[in-house]
Amino acid sequence: MALALCLLFDTEGDRTIRRLWQNLAAHGVTTPLTHTHGRHRPHLSIAVLRSWDLDEVRDALVRLPAGEPVPLHFQGILAFPRGRISLATAVGADVARRQEAAAQALLATGAELHKYYLPGRWIPHVSVVTRGNAQLLPEIAVMLMDVLPIAVDASTAALIDSSTGQAWPLPTLP
Repeated sequence: MALALCLLFDTEGDRTIRRLWQNLAAHGVTTPLTHTHGRHRPHLSIAVLRSWDLDEVRDALVRLPAGEPVPLHFQGILAFPRGRISLATAVGADVARRQEAAAQALLATGAELHKYYLPGRWIPHVSVVTRGNAQLLPEIAVMLMDVLPIAVDASTAALIDSSTGQAWPLPTLP
């Protein structure tokens, strides 16, 4: 079980990523649409916690300065261990600083941050395949590269429990 600090996309961005998930799923690829509880939302995780106190985490995030919406430009793909394939996005220095500030604020609550979300280790990405394999990788790569580049805007934020899909919206973007 994990709790993720997620930047959520505006309506059009959400729709774009969901269409991509649906297209992949129609070709027999496991996507967040069908992974675990099936309540996944298109998002950019900027922190993932392994242990936490929800009230302390929310309080710490609310105290962070409010950020502006984040334009994201997906220009390539990433292959992670265990068959996870994601869209790669560039982020500006402001977003990297915001991720680091959020990570530091969460660590200050006593929460345990997943090692890949510690300051300096974060790789910004949006998951599109949850259980790929080496045989499918070329086909998946072609399907993804055929629709790239994609641009979306992250306009809201929430804490999301990855095991259930339950979300706690935040009043501002961290």
